[in-house]
Amino acid sequence: MSTSVRSFQPDPDDIPLITSLDQLADLATDPMLYLRYSKGPAADAEDGPSRDREANVTLPGLVATTLAPEPWWRRPVKDWVARRVCTCTGFGEEDGRFVWILTGRMVGRGPGHEPLLVDVRPHARLSKGVLDEAKRWYEEHFDVDGDSHRSD
Repeated sequence: MSTSVRSFQPDPDDIPLITSLDQLADLATDPMLYLRYSKGPAADAEDGPSRDREANVTLPGLVATTLAPEPWWRRPVKDWVARRVCTCTGFGEEDGRFVWILTGRMVGRGPGHEPLLVDVRPHARLSKGVLDEAKRWYEEHFDVDGDSHRSD
């Protein structure tokens, strides 16, 4: 299994930039797109697959987050993507990391049920402005301090 970014390892500045939450929500209709927070495609290709440090296990692919809403989601797509950005990725470009969108072949799920991808290809990256907008949207439209896993 290959975790490589197939013959396309652009500099982060060469990956198309998503500049608004609405633009990201428009992309979320494609179930083949995922989010990832890392140092980018070239670094991921060099570093190889993700690791579960807690269990000291090498995973069979790169950890990613689904971008498309689940079929049961009845709220606006914009709500879904804002929540995904805020709960499953980083909020900034710390230590050279950034949020980017990719495609790939899912080969399993990680310990937290997240997709594990191989044969990844970058699609776009998120601007800092999108991260800030997602955070504001999330805090305005969700009970952020509540228990989201209760089912009563």
